[in-house]
Amino acid sequence: MRGYIPPADEEERLFVRRIADLVRAVESRGISRSTGFLSDRQQELARAALSKAGFCLENAQWNGGYDDAERRILTLHGEYGQEEWPAQCVRLELVRPEKTLTHRDYLGALMSLGIKRECIGDIIPDDAGAYFFVLDSVASLVYDELASVGRSSVRITQGQGLNVPLQQKKQARTATVSSLRLDAVLAAMLHISRSGAAQLIKSGMVEVNHVATASVHYEVYENDVFSIRGRGKFKLSEAGAQSRKGRIFVSYIEY
Repeated sequence: MRGYIPPADEEERLFVRRIADLVRAVESRGISRSTGFLSDRQQELARAALSKAGFCLENAQWNGGYDDAERRILTLHGEYGQEEWPAQCVRLELVRPEKTLTHRDYLGALMSLGIKRECIGDIIPDDAGAYFFVLDSVASLVYDELASVGRSSVRITQGQGLNVPLQQKKQARTATVSSLRLDAVLAAMLHISRSGAAQLIKSGMVEVNHVATASVHYEVYENDVFSIRGRGKFKLSEAGAQSRKGRIFVSYIEY
């Protein structure tokens, strides 16, 4: 398993400092405070920051609106009681859809309203539209202004978080690789040549656990998440035994 990766750039270092400031505010004033929706990488950094600050983890709550949510809000509870979750579930229904819409379509429509990414949680598309989560501070903007996604008109109502269907478990795919180097694993996931994978990596189009890397020799581990610009997102779910020819069996999931 991969160990903790320290902040990789100034943006991540600033994020860690903000979490430390949040801890100090909660401890000094006793009032609960919350972040926006955090990516899995930000959650990892936040946990490390909480541990370094000595914050009682029993007073830290992670909530994305439903079980197994990827993007989650961190709430630090102070001594003067717990704070309500500062977000809500929204139901979007398509009116005579012209095409199948994707996660990217829904996210783009929300961000076109001027809503920042940290204000938006998970987006769960289905055949009739999508469920998604937003901070209370931008919910009224969504209800008032979001009239279409792509060329499809939409109907917006408040969703019930308990009724949000869990995302279907993605079927794991299998492959064999010569090594657990990034270029070898990426080539297997994308069904391209190893040189093609190396070109994507060197071009800065690949992130591992939301951290950019330009090294084709980068070693990967189980549960690593790969984001490839324009190609999608993958997770290495298992790196198993070796074949008789010394190749490594791997399982991966495409989001």
